Amino acid sequence: ARTCLNGDLNPDTHDLPLRANTNHILVRHYVLDLTVHFDRKVISGVAILFLEPCSGVRSKPEDDIGPGAIERDATIAADTMEDSTKGLGKTTTRMEKMLDAKESSRAEFVGLSRVRMHTASKTKIIQASHLWETTSDSDFTLVLDCCDLDVSKVEEVDVMSVSAMSNLPLEVACESSAVSSVSQQAAFIQKLVSMPSSKWREKHQLFLLCSRAPGAQDRSSLHFNRDQWSLHVRKKSITSPQEFPRVIRIFYETRPTGGSVRWTTDQDNRVCVYTAGSPINNRALFPCQEPPVAMSTWQATVRAPSECVVLMSGEEQAVPIEDGDTRFLIWNYYVTMPMPASTFTLAVGHWYRTTRSDSTCCYSPLVDEGLSVTDYSSMLDDAISCSHGDYPCRFTEQSTRSQRVIPHRVFGPVCFLQKAQMGILKLLPQCLAAAHAVLGVHPFPRLDVLIVPTGFSSLAMASPHIIFLSQSVLCAATPGSGDNSLSLCGSRMCHEIAHSWFGLVIGARDWTEEWISEGFATYLEDIIWAQAQQLSLQETAEQSELKALLRWRRLSDELQNSEEELQILRPNMENTGQVSESGSTMVKHALNPDKTFMQVHYLKGYFLLRFLANQVGEQQFIDFFRLFVKKYHGQLILSQLTSDQLVMLLELLLEESELSVATMRALQRTYNLHNQDAEVRHRWCELVVKHAYTQGYKDVEHYLLHDQAMGVYLYGELMVHEDPKQQALARRCLSLVQEEMDQSARRVVEEMVL
Repeated sequence: ARTCLNGDLNPDTHDLPLRANTNHILVRHYVLDLTVHFDRKVISGVAILFLEPCSGVRSKPEDDIGPGAIERDATIAADTMEDSTKGLGKTTTRMEKMLDAKESSRAEFVGLSRVRMHTASKTKIIQASHLWETTSDSDFTLVLDCCDLDVSKVEEVDVMSVSAMSNLPLEVACESSAVSSVSQQAAFIQKLVSMPSSKWREKHQLFLLCSRAPGAQDRSSLHFNRDQWSLHVRKKSITSPQEFPRVIRIFYETRPTGGSVRWTTDQDNRVCVYTAGSPINNRALFPCQEPPVAMSTWQATVRAPSECVVLMSGEEQAVPIEDGDTRFLIWNYYVTMPMPASTFTLAVGHWYRTTRSDSTCCYSPLVDEGLSVTDYSSMLDDAISCSHGDYPCRFTEQSTRSQRVIPHRVFGPVCFLQKAQMGILKLLPQCLAAAHAVLGVHPFPRLDVLIVPTGFSSLAMASPHIIFLSQSVLCAATPGSGDNSLSLCGSRMCHEIAHSWFGLVIGARDWTEEWISEGFATYLEDIIWAQAQQLSLQETAEQSELKALLRWRRLSDELQNSEEELQILRPNMENTGQVSESGSTMVKHALNPDKTFMQVHYLKGYFLLRFLANQVGEQQFIDFFRLFVKKYHGQLILSQLTSDQLVMLLELLLEESELSVATMRALQRTYNLHNQDAEVRHRWCELVVKHAYTQGYKDVEHYLLHDQAMGVYLYGELMVHEDPKQQALARRCLSLVQEEMDQSARRVVEEMVL
């Protein structure tokens, strides 16, 4: 996990660097202003970032690896903030007109100094502002993940200049006139990002007003440079994240070949652009913090040609408005649930909406669909309270518990509207209702499904509020044909819908743990699809066994024809979740082209979950899923066991009469047991002694020598089995420590050993 701030990716490792220093400072909210230019195949953008520093960090980002626990710095925040939003609706001038952003950005972009220089790590600085060299390495550096973007300007935003701010009195710690404007701005933004979820509309209006504020006078220009993978921003003489501006504005353009978006034509041969689920995620769409821990909200304005439809991750269906006298329409989307920036999804094209042949609403009530699905809304899991931060959560809303089918729409090119109507639109209400029956409350309030262009590299991709679906899963059925032709489409939609729970509302804290998303979705796909088909228990079991057999053959073939290092379910092993002191890290094998086509994380994860279900019973396992979702939604998780979980695992294994050498070796390696805490190591030593695992005797010896306070009864375990090697080990350890042992402990041990 160790990375260098300016270190280039090693082309031999295919690891993706995540450079953002999320242990120093976090982006809490993005306001994006995007304009789509099909003629040049670029998106011109203005990204406004609302920042919150973390406490207890050093100014330099080149520090050693450490746990770097994040603590919110609220030391200068005001204690209260009025909810007044008087005058919020008065500022309607377009951001680009108010700031004259396009003209100033282009003029400044021409004057940028493009330098090529090599640091100690031989990193090429691709682009830099002309005053970057006047900054110092002692200045604090905001590091954002960024690739294939032409950045023209970065500036500090003067949020205090917004007229509405005068209606929001601040009560900073020092109320005298000596309080600096910098402290006032920091206090205001701190309170803004901390506004309660019940005020989310006012909060988003304030974010929008702040985004339109002019650059700060005499200190607006920030210095930046960009290398292959990141954007570095400094303010001269600012040495800590606490002093760094809380709101910055970045002017930029994407590139036609940028890896985050794909410019192409749809199946009707009409131009379109969409986020393609690239391994580099969204860093070539807007500068952002890519690590999953950088959970944020966003709101976006997208200008696109008037004949186009803009689909995006967003909680409400956008209604476009005219953009003055231009041939563009404006689409506005937002989210209130904090999520990783990688989940932001955009598609712009000449899409058409599929409608039902009987002209009924595409999200008719479940009763109109004639479905019979178990209602679990009264289950005891409703009593579990949310554990995430404050946001408007659907799991706490009474009305959502019985909403089996959420509003949904289907879009695609004209040539596929009939197939979409006969397949997707027919199956979607059934799949949504079945998913609700299995997992409970839908995490998101609506869903769009888009049939993406032919070149899309997978069968489907799930994002918040939107699913991309390949034409390959569309049924080839004709009116009157049976439902067998719908199997691929139905099961694939169930897989993607399952991602709403596992992959989106619950995500992995380390991207190498893809199995948490894909393994769970693959396992749940079968259960949800069987429920949607209303199969009998016997039919469900038969279908499940057949799917398992097909997946086993696929996995076996993959294991025989791929590199061993790509076959590991958790490639970071015991280092899973570790990051550098700054928060930067690497995603192992993320850029390896072979990995793109592998399904290890799908299939091994699936078989692990299937094994557990067979152990405890499928219905009990599903009940556990519902409880797990209710407890951990809105959070990031790891599959690493906690110390207490490891203790429980080892205690249960102590009840086993026999464990093979291979099993013991796998336990030792998988859980790095010699580096765990004393409680875990004590149980491990007991297991070593019970099963005479000679390769672990060094761990026992180390424990008896260095953990004397807890090792007394291990002497008895070594002696009771009457194994000469174990008894010799006990006597040797006692001889080495008996002079320094507590007298009472020594007496007890001597009675057991001598």
